[in-house]
Amino acid sequence: MSEKLACSACGGPTRVERGTYHFREAGLPNVYLQGLELVRCQRCENVDPLLPRLNHLMRTLALGVIRKPCRLRGEELRFLRKHMDMTGTELCRLLHVDRATLSKWENNEDPVGIQSDRLIRLLALSLIKGLRGEAAEVRKLFPEIQDTRKALRIDVNAETLEYEYV
Repeated sequence: MSEKLACSACGGPTRVERGTYHFREAGLPNVYLQGLELVRCQRCENVDPLLPRLNHLMRTLALGVIRKPCRLRGEELRFLRKHMDMTGTELCRLLHVDRATLSKWENNEDPVGIQSDRLIRLLALSLIKGLRGEAAEVRKLFPEIQDTRKALRIDVNAETLEYEYV
């Protein structure tokens, strides 16, 4: 990277380095991007990621959530709903649940039911652009999905967009 970037927080001088970035902006608390270019301020230590191919990255994260080997957690359901470009009301209509139920799911007050979990995954595969071809492989994983709700860390390689659960 040849151009000098100013810090987005203080305007100070920066340097670009490669490293791991905790990608909280995705709305998921457990996503880490590996090998990403990071703009680090030399004055205030603020770190800004340089996110290449953001649409591809978000699709990769959606697939990582859909393929997760245990039941969906609330933040994962909310992430998928947003990437399906649906309001809570629209998803409630499709699932035949009331708004209070969806709210409890998304806020981890109640677990998503086993059947609803699988239906949400299939809806996401069919509605998120670029994921339709994954449906057959994901359906094979359904019998293996554990009934537990774990917050698994997802590490994504920023260059290859491959992910793994840690």
